[in-house]
Amino acid sequence: MLDVRRLRLLRELARRGTIAAVAEALSFSPSAVSQQLSVLEREAGLALLERTGRRVRLTPAGQRLVGHAEAVLERLERAEADLAEARGGLAGALRVGAFPTATRALVPAALVALARRHPALEAMVRETDPAAVAHALRAGDLDVALVHEYDFVPGPAEPGLDSEPLYREAMYLAEPAPESVPVPPAAPAADQGAVLRAHRDAPWITATSGTLCHAMTVRACQAAGFTPRERHRVDEFATVLALVAAGQGVAVVPQLGVPVRSGVPGVPGVLLTRLPMERRTNIAFRSGSAAHPAVAAFTVALREALPPELVP
Repeated sequence: MLDVRRLRLLRELARRGTIAAVAEALSFSPSAVSQQLSVLEREAGLALLERTGRRVRLTPAGQRLVGHAEAVLERLERAEADLAEARGGLAGALRVGAFPTATRALVPAALVALARRHPALEAMVRETDPAAVAHALRAGDLDVALVHEYDFVPGPAEPGLDSEPLYREAMYLAEPAPESVPVPPAAPAADQGAVLRAHRDAPWITATSGTLCHAMTVRACQAAGFTPRERHRVDEFATVLALVAAGQGVAVVPQLGVPVRSGVPGVPGVLLTRLPMERRTNIAFRSGSAAHPAVAAFTVALREALPPELVP
């Protein structure tokens, strides 16, 4: 009989490519991972791995087994969801991943509603960049997470995961405003390439390299015909806008990163121009777990917490 825990290790190896990466992601030692995979090979009765230097490649049999592992693990998620529903009354931990703007703007209200309806369910939030969510969900470190994608950075299809759309939001080019206009209103959507090219020689404020937000800014500028000259790399949008207001550069920011006053987005000292591009946020979870009562309850609470200015 094949061991499910070892099948999970094999699937992670197929995704990550090295024993060391699997060990780090799942909090094992590399030797323990190697030992468990060797046991799995003995259980299977044929070679599943080919070792070439420090890297390990799956044999055709190993690749086929990973496909079966995906189906088995999804079925187990469905079984856990059925058992949770049969027990009735939600209790225990629900591990939630969310990126900073969603953590600030949506998650608190959703947690209040969730606690009111299911007081024994303990939601535990961890700020997680969307680029790291897939591994965290598959490893079991998270149960549900908010992830986003941009027009220039579409989300990749992630084996073993499913998602549902939650909302869409506008994107703005933020630049220093003339001193004579302390809080200028946001300009309507404009020709994106022209707006970005007008700032090709300006210093840019981007997110940390390796994040989706950083890739979005760089790719949008490259689509407009230039590579941005990055001066500052900052992930928190309030700080980004403060740097823009201080004349330190220009930036592309999402709707939720811009304060709203009297129903209108605006920041003192910052001129905002709406761009015809969007950031889309989805709710992600392991395949088979959408019907889990805790995941479903959190999803309902999130949808109810959406501000009216966000488009579902």
